[in-house]
Amino acid sequence: MELTSDDVGDVSAVPELLDQIEAGIASLTADGAYDGESVYDEVAERHPEAAVIIPPRATAVPDAAAATQRAQHVATIAQHGRMGWQRRSGYNSRSLAETAVYRYKTIIGRRLHARTLPNQRTEAKIGCDVLNRMTG
Repeated sequence: MELTSDDVGDVSAVPELLDQIEAGIASLTADGAYDGESVYDEVAERHPEAAVIIPPRATAVPDAAAATQRAQHVATIAQHGRMGWQRRSGYNSRSLAETAVYRYKTIIGRRLHARTLPNQRTEAKIGCDVLNRMTG
């Protein structure tokens, strides 16, 4: 988990999140806010075999010259529609992460009580540790 200030975009937090993972990963699934070549590049650098499952923006167009995972996603959406892409790519498994966030907000709370960012990070990490122990 990573807690950032409001002026930090989701994409820029990806390297720090990936640095926290010691084992290899098979795939990274994220919402459309993470759609960008920099995310694909960061994952490929650390985990070359990992699938990146991020829905491309609705305005994305297929790039015939590139054989990237993102280009394949755009082509699949063009051929089968967004729902077809979700089923084929496994994107629907993202709902498990959404359930974990819902569980956090229900059990731990929707708001952080600490006032400073370092203390908020500590509070969020404690909350995640509590949930991991409960589900473990």
